[in-house]
Amino acid sequence: MNIVKTHGLTKRYGEADVVSGLDMEVAEGRVYGFIGPNGAGKSTTLKMLLGLARPTAGEIELFGKPFNSRTRAEILKDIGSLIEAPSCYGHLTGEENLEILRVMLDLPRKNIDEALSIVRLENQRRKKVSAYSLGMKQRLGLAGALLSFPKLLILDEPTNGLDPAGIQEMRELIRSLPEKYAMTVIVSSHLLSEVDRLADDVGIISDGRMKYQGPLDKLHGHDESRSLEEIFLELTGGRRSL
Repeated sequence: MNIVKTHGLTKRYGEADVVSGLDMEVAEGRVYGFIGPNGAGKSTTLKMLLGLARPTAGEIELFGKPFNSRTRAEILKDIGSLIEAPSCYGHLTGEENLEILRVMLDLPRKNIDEALSIVRLENQRRKKVSAYSLGMKQRLGLAGALLSFPKLLILDEPTNGLDPAGIQEMRELIRSLPEKYAMTVIVSSHLLSEVDRLADDVGIISDGRMKYQGPLDKLHGHDESRSLEEIFLELTGGRRSL
């Protein structure tokens, strides 16, 4: 089953198509790496999947249901997201930030404990967020995205601010989510080597259009010596900037 399916998805600003006729399919229980050069339309696509931007044309289906103004509120209950920098109150502790979100979403108190444990912030829960490092703030944002234990998790650059050890920890965490919590994960990242280690499937977008979509191992084909970066540059016309 496809958790996410779009048909002809288009977003136009003025006369420019930022996303153009995008057909995207994300299978249930998979980690889907979404990559492309700067300005390719990645963030705009993710925002449309979350109802933060309205499509100019095309259709979105989430969990097999049309995603529109009538179904938006109900569908979003099953989606967690971390888009751009996490938004936190610096004068509050990590736990207090999550408590605000928990009350808004009407979730059990135990969800905070479990989410903090997953991102390994349980020992920093009573520290004010203003004293958090950038990496800790990123992990707190992820805890907020996990708080409802959603069916679909959408992450835009989840390793921002993390050192190499933190990146590896985040990779292992994301890889565990489908099996441990039955989540489907979409990850947008500029770290191609991480996507190569992380994703089951990959979507490569350039100039608002899908250049490749499918299993990562199929993309590599029979030549496993070719890196994802080499294939990416070939598909996107040699544009390195992500």
